[in-house]
Amino acid sequence: MTAQPGRPIRVMLVDDHRSVLWGLEKLIDGEMPKMQVVGKATSCAAAIELAGETLPDVVVLDLDLSGENGVEIIPLLVSGRSTRVLVLTGMRDGKLHEASILRGACGLVLKQEPAETILKAIEKVHQGQLWLDRSTTGRIFIELSRPRRDAAPADPEKRKLDSLTVRERDVVRQVMLEPGADNRKLAERLHMGEHTLRNHLSRIYDKLGVPNRLELYIYAQRHGVHSASPSA
Repeated sequence: MTAQPGRPIRVMLVDDHRSVLWGLEKLIDGEMPKMQVVGKATSCAAAIELAGETLPDVVVLDLDLSGENGVEIIPLLVSGRSTRVLVLTGMRDGKLHEASILRGACGLVLKQEPAETILKAIEKVHQGQLWLDRSTTGRIFIELSRPRRDAAPADPEKRKLDSLTVRERDVVRQVMLEPGADNRKLAERLHMGEHTLRNHLSRIYDKLGVPNRLELYIYAQRHGVHSASPSA
């Protein structure tokens, strides 16, 4: 789902430290009318309930919630919604970072990063882009590229791919050609606007059952989508 013109990015905050919530709320609401906070939660259960009530565009999620593992609720936050998750954590555990992306988060920012970085990450994740450092991206590519022993039969996946329109296939091929390109560059290559590209990507994610461009790239590799130059 893409942003509506003039509509702020609706952000939900999840952190077990109320002082952190207060600071993030001030930071984000200071960006009005670009973005605004629509809810705050301090536990996994409260976050799941609040997300269902507020339907935020982006959830900024801490991973350590008073001993609870925030990674576990990421699929519940994004399932069946247009909500995207941005992890904001002070933990430097690479495995935990990878797990959060593999469970459906679209980006990760360390709490030590400047305020401007957090705001930019929220905006980019909302636009459907990934926000990851290079080392995390590399590790996740390796993990996703490993063959799955419990992989489903090919036929159901073929039906998913067959459901893509010609233009959607063009988008997938361009993502394969330039997996690291931002939406603006991809849109230029495909001779379409960024808004149109985001609409295409949203429909592709729904049809193929993938949460973001990284998993779309790996899915296309696994299922034989050729990366030849797409049609104009």
